Amino acid sequence: MSQKQMKEAFVSNHNGTSVLEVTQGLCLPALCIVCRGLLIILSQHLCSSHTWRTRFFIDFVFLIIPLVATLTILSSFVLLEHLAVIICGAGLFYQIYCRRTCARMPVQKMLEKFLKISIESEYIPAISCFRVINSTFTAIAILAVDFPLFPRRFAKTELYGTGAMDFGVGGFIFGTAMVCPEVRKKYTEESRFYYLTKSLYSVWPLVFLGIGRLVIIKAIGYQEHLTEYGVHWNFFFTLIVVKLITSLLLIIFPLNKSWIVAISIIVLYQLALDFTPLKRLILYGTDGSGTRIGLLNANREGIISTLGYVAIHMAGVQTGSYMLKKRSHVKDWIKAAHCILLTAISLFISLYIVQVNVEVVSRRMANLAFCIWIVASSLILLSSLLLGDIILSFAKFLIKEAVVPCSWKLIHSSVTNKKHLESLVSEAERKEPSLCLITAMNRNQLIFFLLSNITTGLINLLIDTLHSSTLWALFVLNLYMFTNCLIIYVLHLQDKTIKFW
Repeated sequence: MSQKQMKEAFVSNHNGTSVLEVTQGLCLPALCIVCRGLLIILSQHLCSSHTWRTRFFIDFVFLIIPLVATLTILSSFVLLEHLAVIICGAGLFYQIYCRRTCARMPVQKMLEKFLKISIESEYIPAISCFRVINSTFTAIAILAVDFPLFPRRFAKTELYGTGAMDFGVGGFIFGTAMVCPEVRKKYTEESRFYYLTKSLYSVWPLVFLGIGRLVIIKAIGYQEHLTEYGVHWNFFFTLIVVKLITSLLLIIFPLNKSWIVAISIIVLYQLALDFTPLKRLILYGTDGSGTRIGLLNANREGIISTLGYVAIHMAGVQTGSYMLKKRSHVKDWIKAAHCILLTAISLFISLYIVQVNVEVVSRRMANLAFCIWIVASSLILLSSLLLGDIILSFAKFLIKEAVVPCSWKLIHSSVTNKKHLESLVSEAERKEPSLCLITAMNRNQLIFFLLSNITTGLINLLIDTLHSSTLWALFVLNLYMFTNCLIIYVLHLQDKTIKFW
C-alpha cells in the first residue's frame, strides 16, 4: 500500500470504546480547571500578580498537557488521573481555607452566607469553558490519531460505537448552539427576518473554508476517511446546512420549544431509518453495492446525517436558553447545575434503553442513540463545569479580592442595581481576564480550529507519523499545541479578534 492508503487504513474500521470511558475523559478537564483556579487564588494570596508568561505556562500545564496525556500515554489510567487531580485540588483548597481572609465563623454560617452572595458576569464562564475544552480535545485528537500511541478505541467509529473522537463534531455543534444569536436574543419579534438574512450571510466564510479544504485535500492527495462524510463533503458543509435549517426553524418555532423540535426531528429521522430504505441508502448507496457515482451517493453520509446534527443544535439552543436565564445568587446556579445533571442522567438511562431496543450509537448515520449520547455527554460536561465554577467561587469568597480569569465575579453586597454592581468590580479584576488561555481560545475559536487543521496537515506531510516512537510523538503533540495556543494567546493579548463576517 502507498503511504496515503496506509494512513487511511490506520484511522478506519474501528468500533470505539464504552460510553463510561468517554464520560470519564470529559469530566477530567473540569477538574483541571478547578485546580488551575485554586492555584491562581493561592498564588495571588502568597505573592504578587503574574506576568502573562507565567499565566500562560500555568494554563498550558493545567489545561493542555493533561488532555494530551489522557488521549495518549495515560489513556488506560483515567481514573488515576481523576484521583491525582482531586487530591491536588483538595490540597490547594485546604491551604486556601487555612489562609482565608473572610470573617471567621462556623462552617455552616459561612456556607449560608456564601449561598446568598450575588454573582456578576457578562457571560456564563461554563459555556466558554465547554467550547474551549471541545476545541482543545478536537485539536489534539486530529493529530494524535495519526500516531501509534493514540488508542484505536478513541478513533472515529466506522459504523456503530462510541469513539472519543465521535464526540468532537456533535459537541462543537451543541456548544455553538448555546451561544447562537437567537439564544442571545439579538433580534426582536419585528426583526426576525432581518437576522435570518444576516444568518444566511454569515455562512459565507464556511462556504469558502469548505470548498478550500476540499480543493486542497484533493490537490495534495491527503489521506481521507471516506465513510466519515463522503467524497466531497466535510464538516464545514455540515455546519452550513445546520445553520441554514436551524435559522429557519427558530423563526417558525418559539425558542422555548426547541426541545420539542429536536425530539420531533430525531424521532422522525429514526423512524425513517427503521422503516424506509434510508438506512440502506446511507450504508450501501442507491444500487445497494456501495456506489459513489452521483452527488448523493458520493456524499450520502454527510448529507443525510445532517438531520441528526440539526436535532443536536436545537437541543443546544434549549440548553443555552436555560443557561442564560437571569440568576443572581450562587444558590440559583447550584439548582441549575443540579437540574442539568439530572437531565443528563435521565438521557443516559434513555440511551441505554434505545441502544437495547432500537439501535446502538452510529456516528455515520447520526441516529437517535448518537444524538442522545452527544446531548447527555454535553450536559455532563456542562454540569461539571458549573459545579467547578461554584467551588472556585467559594474559594474566592474565602480569599477576598482573589481573581480567577473566566470565572464568576462575586459581589459582596445586597445591592441589585446593575450599574452599581458593575461599579463594585475593581479595575484590576476587569483587566485580569486578559491573562487567560480559555478566554483567548474562546475569542478566536474558528482561527484556532483552522490553525490546528493547517498545522496537522503540515506535520503529516513532513513526518512519518505511522512509525514515530512514543517520546517523539509526545514531543510533537505538545509542541504543536504549545505553538497553536501561544499564537491565539498573543492575538488575545493584542486585543485582536479575527472575524470576517
